[in-house]
Amino acid sequence: METRQVHRGRLIDHIQLVVSDLSASRTFYAAIFDVLGIPMGGTGPDFFWADELFVSTRDSQAAQGKLTGRHHLAFQAKNRDAVEAFHAAALKNGGTDNGAPGERDYHPGYYAAFVLDPDGNNIEAVFHGEAERSAPSVQITF
Repeated sequence: METRQVHRGRLIDHIQLVVSDLSASRTFYAAIFDVLGIPMGGTGPDFFWADELFVSTRDSQAAQGKLTGRHHLAFQAKNRDAVEAFHAAALKNGGTDNGAPGERDYHPGYYAAFVLDPDGNNIEAVFHGEAERSAPSVQITF
């Protein structure tokens, strides 16, 4: 058996979005993940994935023939520059502005930008301010 490693956060194991145009979604997510430093995990004829996010067509077995509704997903950014790069990359790759980069009232130091992906999902990149992490993620080895 091949050894595999995955990294997991705290709450979410994975999320699946079922989209109407897989190619448009792949272009959009590849661009924003590139600027956020999130590697694309894999791809198939009716899906792609990165970290805990799986994106598929309605024809994939897990989708059961249905599109998902509108969701809000927030990705962590390493700094304010990454939030701004996320916003610019999203707009250049099929996204629609839903909130320019800036401070938000959620807590001191909350700096975020919002875009709608090609299916209307509200996608956010957020930097919570200067802080020290105990680890970048939880590493799991199989």
